[in-house]
Amino acid sequence: MEDEHAISYKLLTPGTPVVTSDGEPAGTVARVLENAAEHIFDGIDLDTPHGPRFVDAPEVARITNRRVELAVDGGELRTLPERDPKGSIEYRATPGRRFGRLWRRR
Repeated sequence: MEDEHAISYKLLTPGTPVVTSDGEPAGTVARVLENAAEHIFDGIDLDTPHGPRFVDAPEVARITNRRVELAVDGGELRTLPERDPKGSIEYRATPGRRFGRLWRRR
């Protein structure tokens, strides 16, 4: 898509569509997780037709303003763990008055 471009995980919002590496719909983003100690992307929790799943950061191929593309296919998606085993901090985009979007820890 012409107006699709890569974005930071910090701009990723719940409800964003997720697709597998083979282009199949995988569900939607439920939570965005960050490793607070190192200030890096840790992964996402997904709502999928197979139940909730945790996708570790290396299994996320690309994050855009329209969707998340995974590095795993539909078969591998079903074998992912149900939640974040590390209990990372969730980040959510919140509207900011002065700078567009600001971040608040949850």
